[in-house]
Parts: sequence; structure tokens; C-alpha cells
Amino acid sequence: MADIDPVKAALPEELELEAKLKEIPKKTFDKEGWNPKTGIGKKVKSGEIKDISQILDGGLKIMEPEIVDILVPNLEADLMFIGQAKGKFGGGQRRVFRQTQKKTAEGNKPNFATCIVIGNRDGFLGIGNGKSKETVPAREKALRNAKLNIMKIMRGCGSWQCSCKEPHSIPFIVEGKCGSVKIKLIPAPKGTGLKIQNDCKKILNFAGIKDIWSTSRGQTRTTINLIGAIEDALKKLVTTKVKSSAYESLGIADGAAKKESGAD
Repeated sequence: MADIDPVKAALPEELELEAKLKEIPKKTFDKEGWNPKTGIGKKVKSGEIKDISQILDGGLKIMEPEIVDILVPNLEADLMFIGQAKGKFGGGQRRVFRQTQKKTAEGNKPNFATCIVIGNRDGFLGIGNGKSKETVPAREKALRNAKLNIMKIMRGCGSWQCSCKEPHSIPFIVEGKCGSVKIKLIPAPKGTGLKIQNDCKKILNFAGIKDIWSTSRGQTRTTINLIGAIEDALKKLVTTKVKSSAYESLGIADGAAKKESGAD
């Protein structure tokens, strides 16, 4: 008898859904055919706003994902593993979609949730969640929400063991919490790498952070809460006010690293 892969034999539908969901299509954005509906969108299309920092620094809310497509065209996107396979042979295998279902008189109604992280690996990051009755619409909702939630990540060299004044780590310690999960991000010297869970490594890579130390507590196996905790910690980098004198001493860069060229 020929050998049969028990996972593929037991879960053909889930494997097919996951393969379809992982393929995030790269669409070419038609700026001329775009009809903006908000004041910010109209200014972006007319060329009055040429840098996304003008929007984020002003505390304005982005309501159209096309704004991000124009101002940050080099974004990369990837799905997070937030789900888990079911079944005798596939139990425990991680999936990019989280499936739940509601029991009704008509039968079971499935629902799918996805989480996408986007970034340009140079100071801009967005995390979005999406839910739908099908996997592809859930992915599209998550991608849209990630673009609407884009933020500038403050990077720097806050480790006492390093004085390179380059934005390879973070300038100070931050903590984040979601559910029972608590995570602390600690500045690390150059060459340390990302000493953090694999799920968080992907997020920090997309943000452009190369060196970090971390500690975590709680049910970190609940990936959706772990992602929420690190998102909460990174938001504190955005909202924390820093003295202008610290920008040079800590090598702080808001957004793209090219902005700190005059730090030395």
C-alpha cells in the first residue's frame, strides 16, 4: 500500500483554504481612476500632501487605504498564524485563519478571522484584523484595516552597551498588554538580533527594528493576544514624547531612517 500523508488526507479543505489565503495579490494602484471621498484623500491626489508624516504628525485619521498606497508604495504584507488546525492528524498545526462557528437551527455557520501585518522595514508599520464568512474577504478586510492603522515607529539606540547612534533598536523600554499577555521590549546593542517570539519577530522586522531584548508573561500561546500586546507596546513608542536633545544622543528616527542623517 502506498504511503499517504495523513494531514493532507484528513484536511484537504483546510489546506486548500490556507494556500488560497496566503497568496496576497499585488495590485497596481490606479491613481488617476481613484475618486477620493475625504479631504485628506483629495489633497493626496492633488499632490498637496506628499509625505504620510504630514498626516500622522498632525494626528489626522486615515479613512481611505488608497492614501497609504500612494504615499508608502513599498509596503510588504504577510499573514500571521493565529489559528490552529482541527482533526485527528492535523490537530495542533498552525493556520493563518482562525475558524469559529455558530450553531443555529439551520445548521453550523462558520466564520473566519485573519490578521495581517504590513510595513516597509523602515519605520512604518500597520496591523489589521478581519472577519468574514469566507477566507478571502476576511483577508481583504484585514489588509484594509492594516493600512488604516499604519503608524510611525520610533527607533533608536537606547542600550547602555551601545553608543552607535543608529536606529537599529528602540530608544527606551516599553511595555504592552492584551488580555493576560504582558510583553516588555528592551533596547539591545547592535548585533544582538531579535530575542523575541517568532510571531513578534515578523512584526519587528516589518517595522525596521533589528535588535531587541524582551520578556513576556501570560498565555503567550494565544497568538492573537500576543500580537495585540506587542502592538500596544509599539503604540507607546509613537505616543511617548521625547525631548529634542534626546534625538541626537539616542539616535532617534521617526519613520524612515533617512530623517536622522543630521544626528551625528
